[in-house]
Amino acid sequence: MSTGARAKPHASSKAAVLDAIRAAGTISRVGLVAATGFTGPTISALVRRLIEEGLVVETGRAESTGGKRRILLQLNHTARYAVGVHLDHGAMTYVLTDLAGTVVARIVRRGAGAEEPDTVVSRTAEEISRLIESIGVRRGRVLGVGLVSPGPRSSAPGVGLAPPTMRHWEGFPLGEALERATGLPVVLDNDATAAALGEHWSGGFGGATSAAVVYLGTGIGAGLVINGITYRGPNGNAGEFGHICVDMDGPECWCGAQGCAEVMAGTAAVVTAVQADAALAEAVGLGARGRHGSTAADFAAISRAASRGQPGALALLERSARYIAAAARSLANIMDLEVLVLTGPGFAIAGSVYLPVVQQELQRTAFSRAAQPVDVRLSRSAATASAVGAAALVLESELVPLSQAARLPERLDAEPVALPYSLVASEVD
Repeated sequence: MSTGARAKPHASSKAAVLDAIRAAGTISRVGLVAATGFTGPTISALVRRLIEEGLVVETGRAESTGGKRRILLQLNHTARYAVGVHLDHGAMTYVLTDLAGTVVARIVRRGAGAEEPDTVVSRTAEEISRLIESIGVRRGRVLGVGLVSPGPRSSAPGVGLAPPTMRHWEGFPLGEALERATGLPVVLDNDATAAALGEHWSGGFGGATSAAVVYLGTGIGAGLVINGITYRGPNGNAGEFGHICVDMDGPECWCGAQGCAEVMAGTAAVVTAVQADAALAEAVGLGARGRHGSTAADFAAISRAASRGQPGALALLERSARYIAAAARSLANIMDLEVLVLTGPGFAIAGSVYLPVVQQELQRTAFSRAAQPVDVRLSRSAATASAVGAAALVLESELVPLSQAARLPERLDAEPVALPYSLVASEVD
């Protein structure tokens, strides 16, 4: 376990040990002492409790180093599960993960569209029930639901400051409504932030202490992970990558500023540019659909045409990539990034165009390139990153409950515990 991970502000020593076991895969009690800094008797007591609760199992012995072979521990992956939901205008993705964060079931359904929030919540609750039932998981083993959506968050309960396609969701008490509909605890977050957590949880950042994702979907966002902790900012709005200015004289963005990366380079900007050229629209396959197709479907058609070598489509995607690369350079310089992962449905379909452009820009111009080149990668799960990250929100709340994050109850039938900001791991719970 890295020094950065060891410094996490856990809410309990139990959580610290669980996180160390999760991160290691398999580890001995002696290894846990080294990883957490706790004493041997404390580790023994905590491991005994975790085994009794069914969260940890003994799984054979390590190779002998001359003495008694040490018993190895690992998470009991099927002891608990978490649901992740990505709520978006164009599509809704649902995943069920086990305790290790492995996806065991996944479904994709139509997006929220123009439907009223209450209707979408009811449909979401039904889909969650079907997802859980599809693999026969007992509902009592489901820790909760992580639900993420595009756009900045508000400090008040509910969805705040929603993007234009979901403006009618502003002020809707989404978490409360979904909790009532499902009977499960619900954690809310931004989709780009969730994608970053998902990358961290799955090892996509490796050992980097300063890492980020750039998320291309309905909009453009970023998620930041510093020393193993997902950084959200005081209001949960850190990482609004789409609103970095890349052209002072550019068109007005929905946020009120001009020349933002989102209005210059987002999926909607690419689709609008194609639609403005009737011949190009016909060539890439928009044709009769024109403005009646969804932005996601039209962007996918443009990306497919670019992969076939259609020059107009390729030129527009490369133009978009250059704007995103310029914004990525600013992010890398400000955060001193070691790793940058491109993720989200936009990069899932067009990552082969964007990746080399962003890589070349950061290799050429990132301020710290001589000391530490920025490793730019394409996510292994770009299409479902936010839903997987949403489930990881729930697992993090159970396994690595940070004092500044939402906290699920120790027991599913207990009241949530409010934790002070300064609480850190100790040897006494």
